[in-house]
Amino acid sequence: MPAAAIRAFQEGEEHRALTLLRRARDAQPPHSAAWAYLERLVGLVLIHLQREVEGTFALERADPLLDGQGWTRPGLEALQQE
Repeated sequence: MPAAAIRAFQEGEEHRALTLLRRARDAQPPHSAAWAYLERLVGLVLIHLQREVEGTFALERADPLLDGQGWTRPGLEALQQE
């Protein structure tokens, strides 16, 4: 989890957080659990920004991968942690 994305989200810079999460996601092996974890957060931020369709598609890509590998599905609280 990129600390800069957490800070940006907490400071109300959701678009910056989205960019940082996408960059971190793209640095992961495609369709790995780490990729899916970050893709889910990207989706949640998109939904938070009222881009529901894009966000829902991101969740649909991420959730089966996370479930299949036994990872917990993160919520927005992952970006609100200290």
